[in-house]
Amino acid sequence: MKIPSSTYRIQFRDGMTFDRAAALVPYLKRLGISHFYASPIFTATSGSTHGYDVTDANEFDPVLGGREGFDRMSQALQQHGLGLILDIVPNHMASSLENPWWRDVVEHGEDSRYAHYFDIDWSRRLTLPFLGDTFEKVLEAGDLSIKQDPETGKPALAYYDTFYPLKPSTYEGREQAVLSMTAKAEIAALHDQQPWRLMSWRDAPRDLSYRRFFEITGLVGLRVEDPEVFADAHRLVLDLVREGRVDGLRIDHVDGLADPKAYLEQLREAAGPDTYIVVEKILGEGEQLPDDWPISGTTGYEFIGALSNALVDGSKTDALTHAYEAVSGRQTDPMEDLRDAKLSMANNNFEGEVAALQKLALALHEVEDDSSAIDADTMHNALRELLVAFPVYRTYGTADGMPEADKTRLGAIVSSVESGPHAPDKEALAFIRRILLGDVGAEQADKASLFRTRFQQLTGPLMAKSLEDTLFFRHHRLLALNEVGSEAAPPAASLTHFHEEMRTRLKHQPHALSGTSTHDTKRGEDARARLYTLSEAPETWAEAVARWRDMNASQVVTLKDGPAPEPALEWMLYQALAGAWPTDLRPEDTAGLKALEERFLAYVEKALREAKQRTSWNEVNEPYETAVKDYAARLLDPENGDFLADFVGTLDPFIRAGLVNGISQTLIKLVAPGVPDIYQGSERLDLSLVDPDNRRAPDFEMLTGAGDDGLQSVDEETWRSGRLKQAVIARVLNLRQQRPELFASGSYIALQPRGKRADHLVSFARQEGDASLLLVAPRLVLGAFRQGEMSVSDKWAGTELPLPEDLQGRRYREIFSGRVFEPSTSLSVGWAFADHSFALLVSE
Repeated sequence: MKIPSSTYRIQFRDGMTFDRAAALVPYLKRLGISHFYASPIFTATSGSTHGYDVTDANEFDPVLGGREGFDRMSQALQQHGLGLILDIVPNHMASSLENPWWRDVVEHGEDSRYAHYFDIDWSRRLTLPFLGDTFEKVLEAGDLSIKQDPETGKPALAYYDTFYPLKPSTYEGREQAVLSMTAKAEIAALHDQQPWRLMSWRDAPRDLSYRRFFEITGLVGLRVEDPEVFADAHRLVLDLVREGRVDGLRIDHVDGLADPKAYLEQLREAAGPDTYIVVEKILGEGEQLPDDWPISGTTGYEFIGALSNALVDGSKTDALTHAYEAVSGRQTDPMEDLRDAKLSMANNNFEGEVAALQKLALALHEVEDDSSAIDADTMHNALRELLVAFPVYRTYGTADGMPEADKTRLGAIVSSVESGPHAPDKEALAFIRRILLGDVGAEQADKASLFRTRFQQLTGPLMAKSLEDTLFFRHHRLLALNEVGSEAAPPAASLTHFHEEMRTRLKHQPHALSGTSTHDTKRGEDARARLYTLSEAPETWAEAVARWRDMNASQVVTLKDGPAPEPALEWMLYQALAGAWPTDLRPEDTAGLKALEERFLAYVEKALREAKQRTSWNEVNEPYETAVKDYAARLLDPENGDFLADFVGTLDPFIRAGLVNGISQTLIKLVAPGVPDIYQGSERLDLSLVDPDNRRAPDFEMLTGAGDDGLQSVDEETWRSGRLKQAVIARVLNLRQQRPELFASGSYIALQPRGKRADHLVSFARQEGDASLLLVAPRLVLGAFRQGEMSVSDKWAGTELPLPEDLQGRRYREIFSGRVFEPSTSLSVGWAFADHSFALLVSE
């Protein structure tokens, strides 16, 4: 297998086509990229902005240029020696009539040849939750009618511009009579004859007959565990692999599958041993991928959490917490708040999934243990408590049993639930555990297996929506830690923990992707790097927030349900704005402020609705949202000059320290175990907010026109523009291609600086045979910038880096300056930092 030395993620759509991507290939080659990493490229719903709503997995999306466009892009990649990694979506497809498989199912019901392709409960009619109100109310309003489908010419039930196909047996031989129906009773009767029923989108959480992706009813679960479905859903992509057009695959949401291991084994067999495969998988604290999965690792969300240990000041965690609690007016308990979020999700957004599991558990108990009675409420409570207590995305039990590691994990979770303050009925909990372990009679094995699969497919979405898409929009202490792959209550950051994580990464998944920005991260990597610096000066930040709140107090609106924004939200608004603030934006730049306002207000709306406290996507609180957005807009109003001047002046040292963090973060990613992934545009500064902001097309004209000049004269502008970052990336990525073994399999050696500035450095070595490298990068440098110093490079005198014996007595070249070092037992940091305040030394 050819392991990539680096990848570059491109988001197709929003103007990015195959031909535009092909034009970028020469630039990516110069940058040092080995593999082009493409977002989904197969046909998706009309107007799709991301491609995960696939309608035809065996057709290149015509919007991107179709087959011909793909061939041109593929040829450009091959001419320049770049590989291609495709992001594929085996878990779900669009439940859209544009999807020919789904349309056939809607038209023919369980008689469709594709009925078993989707995860549908055929014990009842297929639910189509796409009405604005109940069927009865929509019908009464005259919004439903029988019309000829303009595409097929067949009779259909029309709802505005959507034409739901009727089952042929309900109109064949009497087409004109059916098309002439206008009476509401006739339309209702015809509707009742269909294998599907229309319903309100609001009823989907309680009454859905198919498995969806998370809580998105527009995405229906695909049954790739069925060999026929697997073959049909992967036909084109596997052809591309066999033709040598595709070198690697990124598997979207692998935990949504019925049996991830079996799927990956089937994929590996079909794709062959040389295909690079990674999976999108959220790992909990201390969790590792199963060793028997035939893949190279994850897409790297856990890497972001590990990085924070190197750049956050863990010694001031308590001070930051106290400062935030003083503003919010309440003590924070992230784990209890996570429990509340999970309970809300289980009781509302995933009510139907929980109810289906409860029903199945009760049916199994009735057969398996009729000596005692467990009523519906008791079973529901036990089931819910177990779901809520799950600390990781899922276990991986199958019809053949549960892996020993998962048995141990499940036992620990059950024990914690039993001994916790919300302990449910022990008998009900014990029985659910029996089902999950498959400890039932042979005649009930299939039902137990179904329960186990559904349970495992629910714990992941429940965790994701509760933690990433709820709690992380409620807890605002340090937004940089509210990231995909992070924990609700991570331990205080420490370099020791960072080094442990890197050693673990080398051991378990040395060839996984290492990302710092993706299309799913909550904020861009440089915004995160900047916000890390708040941990270094919590009192200063708290004083600034207090000052800004006073300046803008007149903008707070008192509503019936409280102030808008509330104090904790004000803390969040200032912090989010600080992370997204462009390095060159000045208070007098009216156009720049307006451009930022447009992005910022979209973020604010999403943050409020995802928090699900005083407003939500389903129940919009317009007065509250309007008040908060007006407050946020006032922060960027040129007329609010006193605030803007104070904000920019206060923020400047944090910006500068954040730029240093950004370079250190980048260097760590490029050199640590793993395959560095560069998200489109993040080779310069990435100060984006949550999607869709982070999916905006970057300025490729500016990016491709840049050279390696960022290292020639390292001044303030090169840092602030991101030219330095781009030049650093290019230099190291090209080095990775020259020394592949060193980066792919080199050992990881944590180095311990000593001297006055030792705590302000992160350093480690990689070694493979006679080849070695030393990384020395700064951290926690805010203090220097707050004192007004232009540079920190002259502050390293007296700080040394002791070298292990294996690394001593070698000749090293610093790759950015070209200077040669021959350290004996230690390296002088001041000497190494003479040209740049960072160093990467490679043995010659």
